[in-house]
Amino acid sequence: MIKSRSSMIFAWLLLAPAIVYVLFIVAWPLVETFRLSFTNASLSKVTDYVGWRNYSKIFNETFLTVITRTFTWTFFSVLIKILIGTFGAVLLNCAIPGRNIFRLLTMPPWIVPMAIGIFMWGWMYNGQFGMISGLLQRFGIVDGPVAFLAYGRPAYWATIVTDVWIGVPMVTIYFLAAIQSIPKDLYEAAWTDGASRWTRFRRITVPLMMPAVITMSMLSLIATFNSFDIIWILTQGGPSGETTTMIIDTYKTAIGSKKYGEGAARAVVICLFLSAFCVAYFRVTRRLSAAENA
Repeated sequence: MIKSRSSMIFAWLLLAPAIVYVLFIVAWPLVETFRLSFTNASLSKVTDYVGWRNYSKIFNETFLTVITRTFTWTFFSVLIKILIGTFGAVLLNCAIPGRNIFRLLTMPPWIVPMAIGIFMWGWMYNGQFGMISGLLQRFGIVDGPVAFLAYGRPAYWATIVTDVWIGVPMVTIYFLAAIQSIPKDLYEAAWTDGASRWTRFRRITVPLMMPAVITMSMLSLIATFNSFDIIWILTQGGPSGETTTMIIDTYKTAIGSKKYGEGAARAVVICLFLSAFCVAYFRVTRRLSAAENA
């Protein structure tokens, strides 16, 4: 009995740091944000309870456009990262000369500090002295400078390209590990039966990669949906709001306009979306685990 009680006390002592972290670093800010979302908190010394007014301001035509833009931006970014990451992982797994060098070349976007990498892309997008505009003019594709970040649609895709550049290395390495974990016996048996390289890829590699693809898709979805640095450094949500996502809109409202109550309401909506993504992720991983154990 005494030994059991000692073990219980020891277990709670081990859990204490995690409990303190969850309560004060995670839970308390969330509760405080939820409370502020029902007030008109700002730089004013007086804060009044306004009920659901902040939430009613959110769901207008403008913010619904922002929500749609956030989901489309996230969808295209994640889709391109998954496609390029799969292609890169398959190439890196092939027995080709110099593949170790190719592996090293995939790492710079991951190693370089994010802010530096984003500023580098901002310089390349510049219409006057940017590398991309210069190359397009040199090859005669365009007649004059192209300021990618000065127009809505080019700026939108420019931020996606930058996000893909930053995210592809992690996806590639993760998929490469998944491919290399597939038993070689399966490929040897398929080769003995006369299966072509494409058949082996389609019947063995792809099905056994799917758990990793689904997991990485969900993780990338959550990270990309919550992305702030790339858009803010490149365009700050412009031009004319064409690259404004939910996280950028929340920042502009809370920090830029000092409307902390409305910003908190927007943050709560973002948390609800992210919570839904997390629930979907855990349900998918649980089903995958159940299927593997069956």
